[in-house]
Formats: sequence, C-alpha cells, structure tokens
Amino acid sequence: MEIFLDTSNITEIRKWLRHGVVDGVTTNPSIMLKDGHRDLEAGAREITALVHPLPVSVEVYTNDPDEMLRQAREFATWAGNIVVKITIIDENGAPCLNVVKTLEGEGIRVNVTACLSLGQAMLAAKAGATFVSLFLGRINDEGNDGPGVIHKTRQWLDMWGYKSKIIAGSIRSVMDIQQAAMAGAHIITIPPEFMSKMVDHKYSRVTVSQFVNDGQRAFAEIEKARVR
Repeated sequence: MEIFLDTSNITEIRKWLRHGVVDGVTTNPSIMLKDGHRDLEAGAREITALVHPLPVSVEVYTNDPDEMLRQAREFATWAGNIVVKITIIDENGAPCLNVVKTLEGEGIRVNVTACLSLGQAMLAAKAGATFVSLFLGRINDEGNDGPGVIHKTRQWLDMWGYKSKIIAGSIRSVMDIQQAAMAGAHIITIPPEFMSKMVDHKYSRVTVSQFVNDGQRAFAEIEKARVR
C-alpha cells in the first residue's frame, strides 16, 4: 500500500518525505489556496520538484471537455511527474471518460476523481485511468459501505487485470485509513494531520518514557560499579 499526502503544504511534504513514508501527493485548487499558494503553476512546480519522481495530482477546474483537455495538456508540461485529476462526470452528470481516454492515449497520466461507486470505478478503469479515486468518506456519508466498494473494486481490477490503481480519498479519520488499507486500496491519500495521529499514541509515549528512565538508571548503576 502506498501513501499520498493530500496537501500542498511544503513544510508538511518535506517533513513526511524525510520520514520515508510518502509515495506521492494529491492536491487541488482549493487545497492550494488554503495552503497559501496564489499561483497554481508555481505551486505545482515547487511540489513536483520537491517530490520528484513521485507523482503529484493536479486538478482541472472546468466542466467543458475541450477546456479539460487544454488545461490537462498545459499541466503536463510543468513536470514529468504531474498526474491530472479529471472528474468521472461533470456537474450535470455527463461522463468525462472521453477526456480520460484521450489524455491517457497521449501519455498523460490521469487520476479519475469523485468516484463513489463500483460502476464508476469500472468505467474509469476501462477508459484507461492510471488511478481511480474512490471517496470513502463521501460514500459512507450517503449510508453506503465505503470499504466494501473499495474491496469489490480491487477484486474486479485484479480479476480482469486492469492497470488502474485505487486511491482511497475523502479520509476523515485514522479509522478510515485502516479500513481502506484492509479493503485493498492500492493507495490512500491522507491529510497530514492524520499522519501525525497514526504515528502517535499516548501509551507509546509512556512506554518510551519508561524505557528512557530505566535505561538511565541502569547506566548510572553500571557506571558506579565500573568506578569501584
């Protein structure tokens, strides 16, 4: 399983890269604005250079298929590790699969986003998507079984040998991460605050404190004995 950071915060990306647990980054215009970027291209170039050769997903911001293609082609010129996010449908329910097929045919990797069902994931994979983003949190919000959808999608992809990898997104808690991992998501895109929660545990802190105190006492006794 891989971890993509769902952020454009340079400090957080650097931090988790140093720990060796980052396999890519996902972002979108809203995230970039929140993290202080005022120039989409400059921000994307900074992130792609920082994590190269790891993939960085950047999202188009239009409903028009021709404009999607234009933006995607422009984004792809910014760096070789750019992946373009294309929504599975537009806001009127029209499929964006032809955009996916066209871009993948041109060698531009696509992350088909806003998928909330097995059917959508199947069609995205058949259109050639490199990544299929299933929004676990939003699936659960609708009273459906997010981990179940991820599990069925993974089974279907494996059964038929499609190249697409599942990205579990819309992560709301550490439990979401665990459920997505056990359901078979290839990748989970995680906001940095949940990375910190994953690694921390108050009883680990207590245990480490005990180890350090015991070790220091033992070392002091050893030193006393050696001096004698």
